[in-house]
Amino acid sequence: MGRLQHYKKVYSQATKKHWWFFVFQLLLLGVLAMPVSALAVFVYFAKDLPRPESFGQITLSLPTKIYDRTGSVLLYEVFADEKREIVPLTDIPLSLQQAVIATEDADFYTHWGLSPKGTTRAILANLGLWPSKTKRQGGSTITQQLARTAFLTPDKKLSRKIRELVLTLELERNYSKDALLEFYLNQVPLGSNVYGVGAASQMYFGKHVSDLALEESAILAALIQAPSLYSPYGSHKDDLLLPRKDYVLSRMAHVGFLAQTTAKEAQAKDILFKEQTSTMKAPHFVLYVLDQLLSEYGEEFVRENGLTVRTSLDWNLQQAAEQVIADGAKRNASSNAHNSALVATDAPSGEILAMVGSKDWRGKPYPEGCAPGKDCLFDPKVNVAVYNPGRQPGSAFKPFVYAAAFMKGFNRETKVVDELTNFGIWGGKEYIPQNYDGKFRGEVTLREALAQSLNIPAIKVLLTMATIEDSIELARQMGITTLQDASAYGPALVLGGGEVKLLDMVSAYGVFATDGRRIPPVSILEIRDRDHRLLKQSNSTSIQILPPAIAQEITSILSDNEARTPVFGPYSSLVVPEYLTAVKTGSTQEYKDAWAIGYSPGHIVVGVWSGNSNSVPTSRSGGSLSAPIWNQFMRFALPYLEIPKVPS
Repeated sequence: MGRLQHYKKVYSQATKKHWWFFVFQLLLLGVLAMPVSALAVFVYFAKDLPRPESFGQITLSLPTKIYDRTGSVLLYEVFADEKREIVPLTDIPLSLQQAVIATEDADFYTHWGLSPKGTTRAILANLGLWPSKTKRQGGSTITQQLARTAFLTPDKKLSRKIRELVLTLELERNYSKDALLEFYLNQVPLGSNVYGVGAASQMYFGKHVSDLALEESAILAALIQAPSLYSPYGSHKDDLLLPRKDYVLSRMAHVGFLAQTTAKEAQAKDILFKEQTSTMKAPHFVLYVLDQLLSEYGEEFVRENGLTVRTSLDWNLQQAAEQVIADGAKRNASSNAHNSALVATDAPSGEILAMVGSKDWRGKPYPEGCAPGKDCLFDPKVNVAVYNPGRQPGSAFKPFVYAAAFMKGFNRETKVVDELTNFGIWGGKEYIPQNYDGKFRGEVTLREALAQSLNIPAIKVLLTMATIEDSIELARQMGITTLQDASAYGPALVLGGGEVKLLDMVSAYGVFATDGRRIPPVSILEIRDRDHRLLKQSNSTSIQILPPAIAQEITSILSDNEARTPVFGPYSSLVVPEYLTAVKTGSTQEYKDAWAIGYSPGHIVVGVWSGNSNSVPTSRSGGSLSAPIWNQFMRFALPYLEIPKVPS
C-alpha cells in the first residue's frame, strides 16, 4: 500500500510539472507570435494604402449643398471652391506653430507618431475623469490627423483606424518632424472651404501668414477643432471662437511657449477680421441649418460626404422677408431702432419658411469702432432669431398667461379691476406699474384686458389666476426654451420680464394657430449622401398642449379689432384687410425691444423683432416699429400661399 501511494505522489508531481511546462510553452509561443502577428497585420493593411509620398494626389472632398424646400434653389455650397496656399514652414510664424502644437499635440516633437499619454488623457476627459473645457477630447497626434485628413475616409470602423495607425508610422519613418508639421499646416481644414494656414490667413485677416500677430495665430489654432462651427463669419464667434482662442493662449503659456503676462495681453486684444464676401443666400438660416448638421454628424462627415440637404425655406417668402426687414429698418432708424429680424413658419408642420436674423447680414457693424457682440447698435452677424439668451418680449408674453388662466376655469367674461395697484415689494422695491397710456379703465373683462394689452389686469391675472409657476410651465410646453427657474421671476413676467428667442415665440404662437397642438420648428426636410441615399427625413409630430377651445379663444381675442380699438385705433398695422389674422405686440421698458407676433389660423405664423443689438432704448413701441413690418410681410405671404380671404 505504501509503494502505491509513493507512485501516485510521483505521478501527481510529474503531471503538475508537465502542466506548468505546457503553459510556459504556450506563453513563449505567444510572445514569439506577437511580432509575427503584428508584422502580418501591418503588411495586410499597408498593402492597399496610398504611399506617404503622394501628398500631391489627395482626393478632394465633395461639397455639401444646401437647398430651399423645392430642391431647385441652391442656398450654399459648404466646402466648395477649395482655397489653398502652400507656404514653407520657414514662412509660418513660430507663434502659430507653437499655438497648434500646444493645443493639438504638445508632445509632437518627442513621440514617434502615437501618443499613449494623449490617448489616455482623451479617454479620461471623454469619461469625465479629466478636466476639459470641451465636450469631447481627441487623442490623435498631429501625424495621425494628417494621415486621416490627407488619405483616409472619416468612418469609425476598426479597419480604418488600423490603416490610420499604419500610415502614421510610415509617415513618421519617411519624414522629419518639421516636414510633417509643414504638411499638416498646409493641409488642415480651417473653414468651410479653406485649407492650410496660408489660405486661412488671407481669408480671415487679409495678410500673409508670416505677418500674423500672436492673437491671430491663436485664432487659426482655435479653428482647427471645429472650423465651420467656430467660423468668424458665423453666429458663434463670440461664444465659441473667442473663448477657444483664449484657451489656446493659455495652453501656450501652460506648456512654456509664452509667459503668462504675454498670454493675458494677447487675450485682451481685439481682433479685426477681414470683411467677408459671400454668395450665400439666406445666410442666417443657412448657418442655423449648418449648426444642426455639424452637431448631428460632425465636421468630418459633413466635409467628406457631399451631402444634399433640402431645407424648409421658401425662397420667395425669404426674399420678401429680407425686403420688408430692410425697408422697415430703414424707416425705424429715425426712431433710433437700427436692427430688425423676422421668422415665419408653416403652422401645421412647424417648417421654417423664412428667417432673417438681422437687417443686413453683409452690412458693417456700427457705429464705427464698436466691438461686435458687445456694444454695437447694429451687429449684422448675430442671428436675433435664435440668439442666446434672447430678448425680452414685452406684452407679447401675455397670451401665455391668459391661456394658463383659462385652463384653470376662468374665461373671457371674468372681470378684473384696472386701477392703480401696489403689488408689494419685488426686487427690493415697491412694484406699482402703469398701463401703456397711463390711464385706468376700472372693471374690465379678460377679453378686453388682453385685446387692449392692459398691464394692471394682466399682472392680476398672473398672480391671482394663472400663477407664475404654471404660466412658465405652459410657456415651456408651448416651445419657450429660455425660462427656467420660476423663482427668478416676479409679476413683471407677464409684461415680458424674461428673455425669449424670436424663433421660440413664433413656434409657441403656433400652438394658438393650430388649435392647441405643439409642433417643434423644422428646418431640414431631408438629407442625402453623395450616393443619394436617404440619411434623414422630417417627420413632424404634434402634441396637444391646449384644449382646442382655449386656443380658439386666444385667437378670437387677438383677432378682434373692435375689442382692441380703444387702445390701437381701428386702422392699425394689426389689421390685414380681407384676411383673418391674430396678432399681439410687445414693448419692453424704455422701448429696448419691439415685437409683433401674429398668425393666420391654421396657415402661417410670423414674428418680428426690432430694436438695437446693444439694447440701447429706441423711441417707439412694438406697434409702431415691428407691426408695420409684420403687416407688410403678411400682405405678401397670405395671397402668395393662397390662403382664403374672409367675407367682408
